[in-house]
Amino acid sequence: MIKAEWFYWLVGLIFLVMAAQMAADRSNPKRFGTGAFWGLIGAGFIYSSWVVTKQAPAEPLGVAVLAMACLAGFGFTGRGTPRTTTTEQRVASAARLGNRLFIPALTIPVVAMACAIGVKHLSFGGEPVLEEGSETILGLGIGAVVALAVGMIILREKRISVPVQSGRSMLEAMGWAMLLPQMLATLGAIFQVSGVGDQVGKLTTSVLPKDSLYIAVVVYCVGMFAFTMIMGNAFAAFPVMTAAVGWPVLVGHFDGNAPAVLAIGMLAGFCGTLVTPMAANFNIVPAALLELKDQYGPIKAQLPTAGVLLGCNIVIMALFAF
Repeated sequence: MIKAEWFYWLVGLIFLVMAAQMAADRSNPKRFGTGAFWGLIGAGFIYSSWVVTKQAPAEPLGVAVLAMACLAGFGFTGRGTPRTTTTEQRVASAARLGNRLFIPALTIPVVAMACAIGVKHLSFGGEPVLEEGSETILGLGIGAVVALAVGMIILREKRISVPVQSGRSMLEAMGWAMLLPQMLATLGAIFQVSGVGDQVGKLTTSVLPKDSLYIAVVVYCVGMFAFTMIMGNAFAAFPVMTAAVGWPVLVGHFDGNAPAVLAIGMLAGFCGTLVTPMAANFNIVPAALLELKDQYGPIKAQLPTAGVLLGCNIVIMALFAF
């Protein structure tokens, strides 16, 4: 049986290898801080398996997170000179390969769907091939490995060190912003445990007109949109707005279909992701990687789409979730 933790170990190992490369890169004036930052992440992926099974204390993970926050917050991380091809070489390669460049990216969802729908029913020796309850995450991991192999075949690359070096350069370019979704999702969970969602719910229900379903739908969707803009991630906004409006009002009071209400609410939150600078890895980092003159260019371009999609989600929820 293939277990999900095996892929967490693989991710951790990859981070550790890249961290070692960063620490040895003399072109990076902050190489030791950069290597320590990503090394702590890699070690955390591996060590956390024993924390989950209660075989190791969780406190070292907390210390590691604080150390990472200090390394990033006080500017101890940096970027070395990337080892990459020239612009002319990349343009020529793109012209030669054409749309085949999209095959590795499309491989990931195809393999993930195949694992989640088909492979999950397969068994070997009386045990399922994939760990029960983890078929989706396993499909994503297997899809990434298969996509790497497909990409190397398409590009006729025989050295695994090349994609590892490219991944390391991407990590250094994105920096701590790559971890922002996970951090903000954790922040949302903390808000929920501390009762922020309950307080927002009391304020919301006190001003909502009674038995006004459509206004409640608008408040939930727009609230998800607004909180996502403030917090930078729909996963952080979700526990707050769901505890405030989604579950007690739309599901509990108006008997809404819970999966539909919550799924559409999350999509409304994703609309906020399109227009917030807090989602640095989605909106600010791409502008830096593409060397755009306007760092807020992606947000400005995505704003009309975000507004249209938010309106569509409100209409869909009102028509089909009740």
